[in-house]
Amino acid sequence: MTLDLQPGQKLARGVSRHLRGLGFVSVEEFVPARGLRVDVMALGPKGELWVIECKSSRADFLSDAKWQGYLDWCDRYFWAVDVDFPTDLLPPDTGLIISDAYDAEIIRMAPEDKLPPARRKAMIQKFATHAARRLQALRDPGAALFDDSGDEG
Repeated sequence: MTLDLQPGQKLARGVSRHLRGLGFVSVEEFVPARGLRVDVMALGPKGELWVIECKSSRADFLSDAKWQGYLDWCDRYFWAVDVDFPTDLLPPDTGLIISDAYDAEIIRMAPEDKLPPARRKAMIQKFATHAARRLQALRDPGAALFDDSGDEG
């Protein structure tokens, strides 16, 4: 089965593949809090949480007014763009990943701003719950009919 992915989804796939090689697991289109949706949330082998926002064009980046709200939900924040993206637009105090649909490379490591322990615990729980629900939805599409949790993430 071949998926018809949008440009940002292709970047997210390449990022997720690269991060897997670093021992991370990831969830695409993750909701850390009501009103926010990150392109990739990654959980590292030591419990670290990274947010990666994928931008496929200058217009896509300039129209993003929510990205600073994501900083409170991760230890490191990255932009993922393709090789032709004008990277001088991106804030220099954030991480930079160059990606395509198949792989990625971390060009600039994001500065670390560790989450408070209570928020980390809540985010890891939410990450696990979200990933498990996604897997169950793939295996049993009708299961969502019985979900009354009200959790959007």
